[in-house]
Amino acid sequence: MLVELTMHTTPAHPSGKSPIDGIRILALLPDQWSKDLTQANGEITIRVETGDDTTPDEIQETVTEALTDPAISHWHLHTCHPLPTPDPSSPGEDAP
Repeated sequence: MLVELTMHTTPAHPSGKSPIDGIRILALLPDQWSKDLTQANGEITIRVETGDDTTPDEIQETVTEALTDPAISHWHLHTCHPLPTPDPSSPGEDAP
């Protein structure tokens, strides 16, 4: 399952511009997930590929639990958006 996660800070906490919280969140997600921090500038956006049939609801539950860590508890999950998984048999843009 490939999803894009978007997180925002809680209203009581000012939005940070540092990617440190994004890195902390990455570290708290399951090791077996492939993760890519794509944005950490006022909001955090992470693409996650679970490599199995994990559902978006299960991903959302795991991320929400990770966000209870006191170091990053000022963040909350805004969206957990499923993305189409690239078809490995389709030629990419680099193909002749």
